[in-house]
Amino acid sequence: MKLAGRPATWIAVAAVLVIGVATWLLWPSAPQVRAQDQMIQVLDGPGDDQRVTLDASFFPPAGGGRAPVVLLAHGFGGSKQSVREPALRLAQEGYAVLTWSARGFGRSTGQIALNSPDYEVKDVRQLVDWVAKRPEVQLDANGDPRVGIAGGSYGGAIALMAAAHDSRIDAIVPQITWYDLADALFPNATGQGPQSGVFKRMWAGLFFSRGGPTSAGPAIGAVTGPITGAAADPGSGPASPGDRAARPAVPLTAEEVRCGRFLPEICDMYQQVAETGQATASAVETLRRSSPISVPGKIKIPTLLLQGQRDSLFPLGQADANAKAIAATGAPVDVAWFDGGHDGGNGEVDWIHEETLGWFDHYLKKSAGTGQTNSAFTVTRDGGRDPGTRRPVQLHATAARYAGLSGTGQTPVPISGPEQQVASPPGGSPSSISAVPGFGGLAGGSANLNLSVDMAGQSAGFDSAPLTAPLQVTGSSTVKVRVSVEPGGSSPAGTTGATGDGSEDTGGGSETTTGATGDGSETTAAGSGDAAEGGEASAGGSGDGKAGQRDVTLFAKLYDVAGDAQAPILPEGLVAPVKITVPEGGSAEATVTLPAIDHGFDVGHRLRVAFTTTDLGYSTPAAPAVYKIGLASPAVTVPTYAALRTPSTAPAWWTWVLPLVSLVAAAVLLLAGRRRMRDDHDPALDSVPLRINGLTKAYGNGELAVNDLSFTVEHGQVLGLLGPNGAGKTTTLRMLMGLIHPDAGEVRIFGHRVVPGAPVLSRLGSFVEGPGFLPHMSGRDNLELYWKATGRPTDDAHFAEALEIAGLGKALERAVRTYSQGMRQRLAIAQAMLGLPDLLVLDEPTNGLDPPQIREMREVLIRYAAQGRTVIVSSHLLAEVEQTCSHVVVMHRGKLITAGTVSELLRSRTPVNGAGPRLEDVFLDLIGENA
Repeated sequence: MKLAGRPATWIAVAAVLVIGVATWLLWPSAPQVRAQDQMIQVLDGPGDDQRVTLDASFFPPAGGGRAPVVLLAHGFGGSKQSVREPALRLAQEGYAVLTWSARGFGRSTGQIALNSPDYEVKDVRQLVDWVAKRPEVQLDANGDPRVGIAGGSYGGAIALMAAAHDSRIDAIVPQITWYDLADALFPNATGQGPQSGVFKRMWAGLFFSRGGPTSAGPAIGAVTGPITGAAADPGSGPASPGDRAARPAVPLTAEEVRCGRFLPEICDMYQQVAETGQATASAVETLRRSSPISVPGKIKIPTLLLQGQRDSLFPLGQADANAKAIAATGAPVDVAWFDGGHDGGNGEVDWIHEETLGWFDHYLKKSAGTGQTNSAFTVTRDGGRDPGTRRPVQLHATAARYAGLSGTGQTPVPISGPEQQVASPPGGSPSSISAVPGFGGLAGGSANLNLSVDMAGQSAGFDSAPLTAPLQVTGSSTVKVRVSVEPGGSSPAGTTGATGDGSEDTGGGSETTTGATGDGSETTAAGSGDAAEGGEASAGGSGDGKAGQRDVTLFAKLYDVAGDAQAPILPEGLVAPVKITVPEGGSAEATVTLPAIDHGFDVGHRLRVAFTTTDLGYSTPAAPAVYKIGLASPAVTVPTYAALRTPSTAPAWWTWVLPLVSLVAAAVLLLAGRRRMRDDHDPALDSVPLRINGLTKAYGNGELAVNDLSFTVEHGQVLGLLGPNGAGKTTTLRMLMGLIHPDAGEVRIFGHRVVPGAPVLSRLGSFVEGPGFLPHMSGRDNLELYWKATGRPTDDAHFAEALEIAGLGKALERAVRTYSQGMRQRLAIAQAMLGLPDLLVLDEPTNGLDPPQIREMREVLIRYAAQGRTVIVSSHLLAEVEQTCSHVVVMHRGKLITAGTVSELLRSRTPVNGAGPRLEDVFLDLIGENA
C-alpha cells in the first residue's frame, strides 16, 4: 500500500528537473557586444589648427536601442585597450561606451599636453560631438547626448576637466586623480603651496618616462599594479603590442629622445624642475592649467570621487579638495576611499564597477528601479580573512555625509619627547624610505607591504603613552613642530642648490659653483638668482635664496607602534613633506598636516610622530646640515568619524537561528525516537536473539527486494541464510543492522525493534559486503580505532580473543594495504567479534580463505554459538553451510521458501541411488532449479 504513491513522487521530481533544464537552456543569455574601431579626426591647439587622429572603439549597448553613453578614459601611458574590459561590462549593462587613446598614446597622433584645455579637453568635446551623431546614443537635445565620463588617474582628470568645459556632460566618476597637479608633485604639508613644496621626483620621473619615445615600457598603472578600471592607475595597463607596431623604425631625433611624445613646453618644464628640484612659477601655472583648481565653480554635475587609500602620488587630500570645490556649486558629490591606488592594494574591481554603475544608473538612465545606491561617504576597511577561503575581506563603512579630512571630531593625543638633533646628509644619501613608487603593485598589488625605514641620525620621534582604548583615525592629523638650524652643521656658502639627484656642478672649476638654473647661468654663493625662476638655493638648501634665511626640508609621518618586538607600521606608507623657512640663528614653528589615512590603533599601541630629513621618493637639499627638532605643542590632534558605520563581521541573524532550530528539531526527534524505542520493546522476546516479522523492502523501481519475510533465530543457533543472487539476503541483513529502513514489517533483537542508532545494536557484531579498513594503518591499529569509535570501555573489547580468531600473527603490525584478500577477510571477522557480541552476522565469511582456514573458521563459529551466542551466516558455499550451520532459512525472489534445521531439510529429500541427500540438492529443489 505504501508503494502506491511512489510513481507520483518520481513524476514530480522528473517534472522539476525538466523545468529546470528547460529554463537553463531557454533563459536568454546576455547579447554579445562587438566593438567598432574608429579613427576620429579632431582639431585642437590654442588656435584650433592642429589636426589629430584619435584611435577609438565604440561599444553599442547590449540589447540595442538608444542608451546613455559613457566615455571611458585610460590612465597615463595606457591606451583604449587598457579599458576594454570595463567598457564591455558597461555595454552589457545597457550603456553605449566610447574608449579612445588620448593624443600621444597608443595609435593616436599628437603630443601629450597633460589634459590641457587647449588640447585633450578640446579632443573630448569633439568626442562628445561624435557620439551625439550615433543612432545608438540617447539625446537630451540635438547635439546633446546623455553622457557620463569615467576614468582613473590621467583619465579621471580629463573627466573633471571636460565637465568644467562642456556643459553637455551629465555625470562623472573620476578615480585616483588630482585636484592640483602642481600641489601633487610639489607638496608642502604646511599649506604654503607648491612653489615652496618638495619635489616628488620619483613619481614625476615615472610619469615622464611613460611618455618617452619608446613604446616597450608599461604604463604607470602597469608599474603600480593590475589595471582593471580602478586599481593603481585604473585602465592604464600596457598598450597592446599593435598600438604602435605600424610606426616605422626610423632613427630618433635628439628632440624625440629628450622629450619623447610630450609637447616641447611640457618637456622643457619637466627638465628644469627635475634638475633643480624646485617648482618655478611657470611650472606651477602650466600644471594648474591641467587641474580642476583652475576651473573653480565650473564643475556643476553629479560626481562620484573614488580615491585610493594606498596612493603616495595622488593621496586622499586631492579627492577632498575636488569634493569641496564641486559641493560648493550645489552639485551632488559622493566620496569613497577604497583599497587601492597607485601604490597597489586590492583594487576592488567589482565593487568599483558596482558603484560606478549605480551612479550612472541614477543620473544617466533616470528610470524606475535605478535608485542611487551610493553612500555620501564610504571607506573600505580590513575585515580580516574569510574563514573558508582565507582570502582578505573588505568591509565598507558608510556615512550619510562627507565631512572632509578633519572628520566629525578631533581628539588631541598627548605626545612627548625631547628636542632632537637630526642630520640632513650630503646629497640626500642614504635616504629614509616611506614607500617606493611603483613597487607596491609589482610586489603583488594586494599585499600591504611595510617598507618604511628611517635612517639612524636622520629621524626625530615623539611618542604617545600606550592607548587605553581603541582609536580609529579617519582623515588628516595635525601636529605643531619647532625647527632650528644648528650652527656649524652645514657647508659654507657656495655649495649647490637642491638638485634632483644630489649631484654637484662645479661650473667649470670656478671657486663659486653654479646653481641649478633652468638656462645653465651661474649664480653667486649668496643665491642672487630668484628661486621662482630656477635660481640657486643657499648653502643650507634654501629654496628662496633670501639672505639670512634657510629652508628646512622634513618629512612627517604618523606611526602605529605595537611594541619593541614588532616594527612600527606606517599606514599605507604615506608621508607629509614640509619645507619650513628658518631665520638665521633662530627657530621657526609650523603646523604640519599629516597624511590622510583611515587606520585603527589598537589598545596598548602608541602613536609616534616622526620627522626625517630625507625620503627616497623626493628631492632633498644637496648640502649637509644639522637641525634641531622639537614639539611646539605637546599633542597630535587626530580626526575621528563617529558617523561612519562599519558592517558587522558577525554571521547573519539566521546563522544563529538555524542552530537553535536544529537543536529543537533534534530534541524533538530524540524524544520521539526514545518514545518509539520504549514503546517498541517487547519484554516477552528478551531471550530471543532475532525475530523478523512481515519484513518488506522495495527497490526504487517498485520491485520487491524482500517480500513479507518472517523467521526467528534462537540462542545457540548457527543459522545459514541461503538464496541465489537477488534473493534479498543482503537487503535483509542491512535492515537487520539498522542501515536501511524497511517499508513494512519489523526486526527485533532481544525484544527491541531495530531502528538507526538503537542501543540494542551494541549487542550485534556484523561483517557485511566486504571489509573496509584504513589502508595506511596496521591491522591492530584498525581494530583499536574501530573500538574507540564505539565509545565503550577497552576491557569490553576482548582483543585477545578476536586477534586469536584472526590468526594474523606478526602481520597485525603491518599496514593493511599489504594484506591479501584472505587476510583482510580474517581481520574483518575479528573486528565483527570484538566485544563478543550476543548476535554475530557474517556475510560470506569464508570468501578468500584457503581450505585449512575455512575449516578453522567453521570450528570457531560452532564453538562461538555453543557458548550461548547466536550466529547468522550468509553464504553460497552450501557444503560448508551444511557442515557449519544448525539451522537454515532459504529465500528466493524476496520471499521465504522454507526455514528449519539442516537435518530436517536433508530428511525431506528421498535418497537417490542409495546415496544420502546433500544440502545443495535440497536447495536446488526448493528454488526450482532441479525441475
